[in-house]
Amino acid sequence: MTGRTAISAIAASLAIAATPAAAFAQDAPAEPVVDPAAAAAAAAPSAAAGGPQATTPPPAGREAARRGAARRVAVKRAAGRIGVNLVGGVYHVGSATLTVPGRDVRISGRIVPYVPHQKVQVRVWLGSKLAKNVTVTPKPTKTKATATFSARFIAGKTGDVRVFATHAQTPEQARLASKAAAVTVVDTSAGFGSSGPFVSLVQQKLAALGYATSTGGTFDAALGRALEAFRKVNGMDRTQTLDGAIVDKLLRGVGGFKVRYPQHGRHVEAHLGQQVLALIENGRVFRAYTTSSGKPSTPTVLGNFRFYWRQPGVNDRGMVDSTYFIRGYAIHGYPEVPTYPASHGCLRVPIPVAADIYNWVHIGDQIDVYY
Repeated sequence: MTGRTAISAIAASLAIAATPAAAFAQDAPAEPVVDPAAAAAAAAPSAAAGGPQATTPPPAGREAARRGAARRVAVKRAAGRIGVNLVGGVYHVGSATLTVPGRDVRISGRIVPYVPHQKVQVRVWLGSKLAKNVTVTPKPTKTKATATFSARFIAGKTGDVRVFATHAQTPEQARLASKAAAVTVVDTSAGFGSSGPFVSLVQQKLAALGYATSTGGTFDAALGRALEAFRKVNGMDRTQTLDGAIVDKLLRGVGGFKVRYPQHGRHVEAHLGQQVLALIENGRVFRAYTTSSGKPSTPTVLGNFRFYWRQPGVNDRGMVDSTYFIRGYAIHGYPEVPTYPASHGCLRVPIPVAADIYNWVHIGDQIDVYY
């Protein structure tokens, strides 16, 4: 064999040996593990033999690389959950959540896990109408495992409102959607005989401040008397009607009777300037009632006294369930309890509440009567 023939045979052998490597490259898995040093060593003989230099991967190789990259992104993207609640400006009556027009409603949410720089979209729907759409950035908690976010809206027209929070899919975090947080915006107009969840809310708020009222969601005489007592305490017109100013105070939890002598323990206070009588326990109002004290010609005695005698039922003067605190002065029920001082010196209360007061007061309890 001549020298030229030997060189040709060696070149042919190298070309045949390179053929399996090219086939492997085309049949490679989606995510091959490549050792750069081994790749350089494998390429060297081809170059020495005059083989082709680096070329563009065939279409099948590019598609495999694309699928591999997509799977790697999916592995990195964080799954999780997101939730939203209404934490201010809403009120719970039984199983219903209510608010009123013009109220500032606060939204609070949480997203798990926390991924920096991610955004949350909060949408507020009134029926099928989008009322608000805002994008917020969650703030991490101390552990940075979760993050919180907040938003707010002003309640508008009456109807059902639903609030949702969503996180759009990103390379770092999966798409997330909360369940709805719902509230009903209710009409605040109510009068004698009307009923509904708003009336229940008014009764609830009056009772929380200690006013003696009915429950059940119907605007009845007991609710009217409670509103009268509330108006007296707050220097309003002495009527039994409901208006926006009262609703605002009630929903803010203000306007209760102010206890003057909490140190007297379980006792009664009669504020003659307000014409309101209150039963006090542990320094707080247990129940507050409208009353009518002595008219100018027969004023109610002022001072601190103790109850010494009880007279149940109706006596010959028409006094119902009387409890006396000095001489002939007593708390008692009476058919007429105007909004101003009109008695002969006693503290008149409406007959429907006379038994409740009578049963609450104990002989020896104190009463403070003052302006």
